Amino acid sequence: MVHPLRANQACAGLYDMMRIRHTEEQIAARYSQGEMRCPTHLSIGQEAVATGVGLVLRTSDMAVSGHRAHAHYLAKGGDLTAMLAEIHGKETGCARGKGGSMHLIDEAVGFMGSTAIVGGTIPVGVGLGLGMKLAGTDQVACVFLGDAATETGAFYEAASFAALRKLPVLFICENNLYSVYTPLEKRQPAGREIWRMAAALGLASNRHYGNDVEIVCAAAGEAVAAIRAGDGPQFLEFSTYRWLEHCGPNYDNDIGYRTQEEFRIWSEQDPVRTYADRLTTSGHIDGVWLSDAAAAIAAEVDAAFASARAADFPAPHEAAMHLYRER
Repeated sequence: MVHPLRANQACAGLYDMMRIRHTEEQIAARYSQGEMRCPTHLSIGQEAVATGVGLVLRTSDMAVSGHRAHAHYLAKGGDLTAMLAEIHGKETGCARGKGGSMHLIDEAVGFMGSTAIVGGTIPVGVGLGLGMKLAGTDQVACVFLGDAATETGAFYEAASFAALRKLPVLFICENNLYSVYTPLEKRQPAGREIWRMAAALGLASNRHYGNDVEIVCAAAGEAVAAIRAGDGPQFLEFSTYRWLEHCGPNYDNDIGYRTQEEFRIWSEQDPVRTYADRLTTSGHIDGVWLSDAAAAIAAEVDAAFASARAADFPAPHEAAMHLYRER
């Protein structure tokens, strides 16, 4: 059922970004309580990419992601309560408490998994695309990856295979400038652009601003339409910025790998606030809508945390279960 506050795509985009933002803010706020014992990688500041892509994918489409996957999981329709239970290591989690923050899955909505291994799910996503082509469906396999993942061998091999076979794969690269603490200019040669590199591999490629959900949605919509029309894989690079540390709930602007001025410039481009301002100015929403949305989201997130805390841990005998596919 569509939430009444998501009655049109503009409102849906803002609502979904607000929901992702509040969820991760609450993870950050509660992390020090010691009940979430897994590492967690938050995407606060990057919500527009996941949301914009999620709005154009169908439930029957499939997506995979990497270690910073909360937003992708939720935008694809993943179960919020199951995600928080997973982060708490509980049996009601989407991976039955065995995977934690970086290993999310919800096959019912086409979210086919995330992994802590950088680039590890890229070949999986391409494999999903191969299966779709062999089956003759019009599904799309979406691969969310970061800029650092384009430096792995898995990306080059999988992308080349996708291009060779004209597979229905959408590569979504969130370029947030850093791999942990190392900026792009210290990892790649001067003048190299990720989207042009992808084009050289045979992917139809483009680059867009990633902190505007409407730009993301439009670009992703065009790419998905091209894939469904049989044009082969598409690669979209989106410029964006994570606000918090690479891994963990804190700000880390004081340790020297990025400047306060850089952070200020990007935080002023807050995708949630700027879009809320735009929709308010255009008359799509008003203060009542914003307060109602915030209240609804807060209530949902609080209930999900309460459910996660109340759930049981997996039984010890389950440790060896689901490691291999049963015959």
